[in-house]
Amino acid sequence: MVMKQFMGGNKSQAVVKDESGNVVKTVASTGDIPPYELRPKTLDEGATYNRIPQRLAPIWPTDSTVDIVVTLSDSFMPLKIASVPEEYVALKETGYKLGNSSESRVAETTFKVPASVQRNGTLWGHFYIGLTGANLDPKEPNFDPATAVHFVYPLTQYIPKKKVSKTRNLLDSKAELEEEPEDLTPGPIIANYYHPNTSLSFVPQLGIVDYPNMHPATRQFLNLEATGARDGSGQNSWYYPLLFVNTFWQLKSHMTIINNTVETLPMRIDLSNMAPWKFNILSSVEMSSRQQAHQAAFGGPMPGGGDGSEIEMIKEIFIDTNPYLLGITAIVSVAHIFLEMLAFGSDIAHYRKKKDNVGISVRSILANVFMQAVIFLYLVDNSQNTSWMILGSQGIGIFIELWKVTTIVNVRLRPAPPGSLIPYRIIFEDKYKLSETEEKTKEYDEIAFKYMYVAGVPLLIAYAVYSLFYDTHKSWYSYIITTLVGSVYAYGFLMMVPSLYINYRLKSVAHMPGKAMMYKFLNTFIDDLFAFTIKMPLLHRLATFRDDIIFFIYLYQRWAYKIDYTRVNEFGQGGEDEEGEEPKPLAVAAEAAQADPKSSQKVEVAKEKVGDAAAIASGADVGAAKKRK
Repeated sequence: MVMKQFMGGNKSQAVVKDESGNVVKTVASTGDIPPYELRPKTLDEGATYNRIPQRLAPIWPTDSTVDIVVTLSDSFMPLKIASVPEEYVALKETGYKLGNSSESRVAETTFKVPASVQRNGTLWGHFYIGLTGANLDPKEPNFDPATAVHFVYPLTQYIPKKKVSKTRNLLDSKAELEEEPEDLTPGPIIANYYHPNTSLSFVPQLGIVDYPNMHPATRQFLNLEATGARDGSGQNSWYYPLLFVNTFWQLKSHMTIINNTVETLPMRIDLSNMAPWKFNILSSVEMSSRQQAHQAAFGGPMPGGGDGSEIEMIKEIFIDTNPYLLGITAIVSVAHIFLEMLAFGSDIAHYRKKKDNVGISVRSILANVFMQAVIFLYLVDNSQNTSWMILGSQGIGIFIELWKVTTIVNVRLRPAPPGSLIPYRIIFEDKYKLSETEEKTKEYDEIAFKYMYVAGVPLLIAYAVYSLFYDTHKSWYSYIITTLVGSVYAYGFLMMVPSLYINYRLKSVAHMPGKAMMYKFLNTFIDDLFAFTIKMPLLHRLATFRDDIIFFIYLYQRWAYKIDYTRVNEFGQGGEDEEGEEPKPLAVAAEAAQADPKSSQKVEVAKEKVGDAAAIASGADVGAAKKRK
């Protein structure tokens, strides 16, 4: 079956001979369905005529040479070909060889748009196809349906217009009163679209087809024998060469809306042959995408919450993206999802195992929750320009950051001070009494944020004022979100600066989630690649490059502040022993204490020695780091 799809159906030919046995002509071989030229004049005895044919065979040989004429009209009914003005004859070719993959023709023209088409009428294409030398005009008296066929297909499309969010300057009071009538129209607005490029493809190698079971997308292009002839069984008939009007690559973004201002339009027609498998795929996908777009326009449920434009987006990527870049993107797309999951998992595992707050910038995590929430709201506000993959990863990141807060501090709801408008407020309390190193971490965090406030707040105010005066927005809510997200995208990478500053002051990166950081930074480079291919707002696209700066600084710190993974570091992490296992000298002393209560004093001595050893090791690391610095 697969080979038949690629190589075509029955291509063998049958011959018609005269009484002397000489070959008169070659006809299409149709298996148990007789060739059209040899069809019986009457049905077999006991056979019944079926108005809907069950099986169809090609009426002409698959290697026939044909003539084709395509004319344009605002009427469904054809005119005499001779009476059609020359500017409305879009294509006129003779001697075109069916089944020849190298055979192709191109025609270009410019025509005046008929007045009825300007008023939302349909531009029809009249297709005349016949064997070379045959009369193609059905209006002529010597027209023979056995040698020629005529059919009609629309060359304009009625597509729901995508409602574009209207923006205005919030300080302009006049703009509030100006509303276009389209905003008051219920339901979708249907417009008449035209694409200047039309691809016509003959599919001559379909062979015998099962007409009732054909896919509707492919069946619409099949033209049955015009006289209603049947074979002897009364069940089977014939079909003319299938001409596929290929609109698969006609993107909506490349189309023109036809109205009274459009007076002339260009047209380019490409004529070629197409393999059956390719025709089946393109026609099926095109019909499916149109149905989804129509369903979404009228408020129907869509899988995944899409709007029916997902296939259109994929087509744009294929057309507008360099093939090599597209191939690389297809490969790293899988890597991006994999690394995203590894980063989330490693981040969670790191914070679950962490026993202290050394090196952790609590303010950075809280600020990160706020920033990611702002970014998420911005992406939702611009959801027509955002991929679901971007929204999904952003939402998961917010939940992980919220969870991190609960691992570092206790989030409590406490009564507000007397006189406060809000009776309760959220308080962040330390889980335990902080050690000296944790207190230093807290101090360094405050210092880093103090300088960030000094640098960031004036920039935020300046950007907000500029955006209010010179930019347009949908509403005040959209203005606030856009201003905040603009600041986040511009200065959001500064949220990692406190962590880098704490690393510098502690002369260590041992407290950092190394695996999660590496996964995330690898994903930043993949995001840089996605920025050129995936549809996303401009600010989000520019922000993908900011994390690269932090990445290189972190790499330098990782090189400068070496980590010895063979022992427990100064922050109680790492080492060769399993988690929860006591140091061996202390464990031996504890067992001895259980055997002999008098040895409790020895246990205390052992504890002191282990503590001194850890302190010496920790001091050695810090001293070595200072020496390297």
